[in-house]
This record gives sequence, structure tokens and C-alpha cells, in this order.
Amino acid sequence: MNFGMETELVEFKKTTGELKEGMISLASMLNKNGKGTLYFGVKNDGEVVGQQIGDRTMREISQGIVNAVKPQVIPTIITELCEDKNIIKVTVEGDEKPYSAYGKYYMRSADEDREITPQQLRSLMLSISDSIVNMEANNQELTFDQLKTLYAGNNLTLRENTFQQNLNLLTRSGAYNLMAGLLADANSYSIKVAVFRGTNKTDLIKRNEYGYKCMLVAVKQVLDYMEALNDTAVEMGGSLRRESKLFDFPCFREAWLNACLHNRWSRQTPPAVYMFDDRIEIISVGGLPEGLTLEEFFEGKSKPVNLELQQIMVQLDYIEQTGHGVPLIVSRYGKEVFDITENFITVTIPLEKNRKKESCLPEKEEIRLDDKDEKIIALMKENSSIKVSEISRQIGIGLTTITKHIHRLKEEGLVVRKGSKKKGEWIVNVKQPFP
Repeated sequence: MNFGMETELVEFKKTTGELKEGMISLASMLNKNGKGTLYFGVKNDGEVVGQQIGDRTMREISQGIVNAVKPQVIPTIITELCEDKNIIKVTVEGDEKPYSAYGKYYMRSADEDREITPQQLRSLMLSISDSIVNMEANNQELTFDQLKTLYAGNNLTLRENTFQQNLNLLTRSGAYNLMAGLLADANSYSIKVAVFRGTNKTDLIKRNEYGYKCMLVAVKQVLDYMEALNDTAVEMGGSLRRESKLFDFPCFREAWLNACLHNRWSRQTPPAVYMFDDRIEIISVGGLPEGLTLEEFFEGKSKPVNLELQQIMVQLDYIEQTGHGVPLIVSRYGKEVFDITENFITVTIPLEKNRKKESCLPEKEEIRLDDKDEKIIALMKENSSIKVSEISRQIGIGLTTITKHIHRLKEEGLVVRKGSKKKGEWIVNVKQPFP
């Protein structure tokens, strides 16, 4: 018999001779997922080889967990018979992260147990302390009529006397938590959608605020507003009619819902949407969740910052637990639309009308280029990834002056910046760069 592969939730050990390694795996899985299962009598390739069980075997495992794993967890230890071979199954659950094994801290990644650095440990402890289900809401006089309406719209009923506990809206002491505050009929959070003229934030055209209400209602209002802005352009070619949208709305929807789900709401800053002539930026607070690598992120593996909020959003059909959101965006626009730092995640969705400008921009005879403009364009054509600081150095002109020239060229549509500031590239829309 074969148990398959080890995972982030399952670890195999050939015998209890690997008890120490097994304890490390338990602590590692607890830190990653809050639970884990350990088998003794199974090789790491899943093959069942059996475990000898003596009078003290079960007690040694139990005492090993008590002595090694801190804070203390109460394991469930049972024996199972598989093809006439005894194996031991150990399961643990706990929500008192971080857990240590033999005084050290580990985090599960795929089937590996990786020791946590001091910086990673601090980040893990911070994420625990600012969890939206552990922090008390500032206002304890809350009502949830809007949330109940959302559930009723999905043919689900919230029982008046139990829904606070069932939806994890209370702290351990019984007070309303921060998540309850977010989902209440009235709160202090406002989600902003700002529209700018041009490609920077100097000229604000319109700012809409959706907030001070149940956060999920505000999230839906943002989706409705952005869908209304998603104009359809019609192109006629002979007998063919082709329609194209301003931007890919399914990609925007995934980016926006992910931003709301994974936002660090405890930092008092909601996610935001900024719309420019050439792009939409969706910004959420907080970088990648602790224990999730960049590679795993792009593969669509999810480690929710706000697990309890995810459960509610799944129940209300806001999201699915398929992990297809990030791969969908990457397949459409590439990885470069993600700018991930320690404190923010920004997703930049280009607008289709800007792509048309790039591909068929008419030459503008009225635009006069001076020698600095010509040199900038020449350098961008030579090296599309060149940085502004390098352009300044090669031309021998101050960074402020170079930035002004580039801004003018961008406003005229002669150059376009695609992708993030760090990994983007310049697109030059001038067939003959010099008049």
C-alpha cells in the first residue's frame, strides 16, 4: 500500500527512531497551517513498511510532543492496520502560533521543514498579533443587517443567537473583533477609487468613496463602478464587427477581491484603486504572507492573511478556493504587473486604449524635440530597460531635468512605460526619432 506524497499537512517517518525529526515537522505544520498529521511506519515515498509497537511506544510519542513542542498541544495518537502492518498516526491542531520544536522555530514549505530566521519569526508574531479575529473592534455597539441581507441573497440564514460565534466575529473574551467591525453596518473604513488625467497623480478628476458600511457591500460597489467604466470599443472591418473592452474585467475582479481579502486591515488602511490614462493600479497593504514564497504565489498557492474572512467570502460566492486568480492575471498580462514589497502589493492592469496608442500612434509634426529629447529617445531605443538615473548619467544632465523631459514625452504619447518601476521597459512610439 502507498500513501502518496508528503504535503504541507502530512509527514511520513519510517520509524519512531526519527521521533525528533517528526516533532520538528509537527511544529512546522502547526506554524504554516495550524494543524498537521504525522505517520510512523511509512517511508518518505509513501510506502507502508510498518512500525513495531511496544508497551511504551505510544507514551514515548506523547511525551516527545509534550517535551519538544511549545506551546503545548494535545495530540491524537492512534494505531492503524494497513495490509497486516501497524502504523501510528499522530494528528495535532493549534492556534497559539508560533510553535517551536526543541527551542527552534520552523515553517512548512511543500514537504520541507525550514528553520525560521529571526526576521521571519518577528513577521510571524506580528501577523498573529494583528489578526482581525484577535483584535477588538473600537466600537462594540454593532449591527449586521447588511451582512444578513448578503447571506439571505445567497439563500443562507444566519441564526440570531449563534451567527457571531459561527462567523468568528468574537474574540476569545467574547468582545466583537476587528473583522466584526469591518462587516458591521457602520464602521470607520472607506475604500477609495480615484481617477486621474494623465499617467501620474498630479491631476485628480474624480474620487469616489465606498465605505463606512459593511466592507463586503463596499467591495461589490467598487466592482460595479469599475465595470461601468469598462467601455466597449467597436471596430468594423468589412462584414466583421469586433468589440473590445478597456480592460480585462475578470482579471481586475480577481486582483481587487484578492486585495480586499489579503489586506492588512489592522493597519487601518483599506485597499485602493487608482485609474490613469494608461493603467489601473490595485493596491493592498502588506506583502506576501509569512511562509509563502514568490514562486508559490505565482503558482496560485494561497495562504490567506485573513482566513476567517476568506471563509465568509467563499460562503457568499465572492471568491472560490481554487487559487486561479493570480495565474489568470499572469496568463493575461505577465508577472511584471505585480509589484510586491514588504508593505504593499500593487497590481497594474494596462488599459487597452493605451495599447492602441502604442501600436498606431500618428506622427505629430507639431511636436518639436530638442537635443535632450532626442538623446533620451535614442537611449531608450538602444536599451528598453534603461533606468532614469542611467539616462541622467549618460547625458550628463540632472535627474530632475531628465524626469521633466520624460514626463513631457510620456504626455505626448511618444514614450510609454510598461510594467513595474523596477522591471518594466520603455516603448518608443516614434518611427523617426529626430525631425
